[in-house]
Amino acid sequence: MLETALHHWQDGERRLSQAPTSQRRALERVVERIVTELRRRLGSSFATAELVELYESSTAWSLGLALEASPTEPVAWEQWVSDAAFHRHMRRARDYRAGPVRGGR
Repeated sequence: MLETALHHWQDGERRLSQAPTSQRRALERVVERIVTELRRRLGSSFATAELVELYESSTAWSLGLALEASPTEPVAWEQWVSDAAFHRHMRRARDYRAGPVRGGR
């Protein structure tokens, strides 16, 4: 599952970086809101595998956060925006150095 999650997360980050300037504020607001929730759910010390496990059940709650953070910007509700948030938060994993530990779940 780690390889699949990484693919989605990297794609989300790529799409975020290529988003039109007119959408950036709404997208970044959602990403930051999801990252804040990830910090709350995982705490300050977590492994990449724990993040992947949380990702597997994140669709409903991350969509809810996106709707709250950016209620008038439907593009910000797309799954890839949440994926970008997971990618951003992955860099805080205790087993992330130059890149995440491969071969996890």
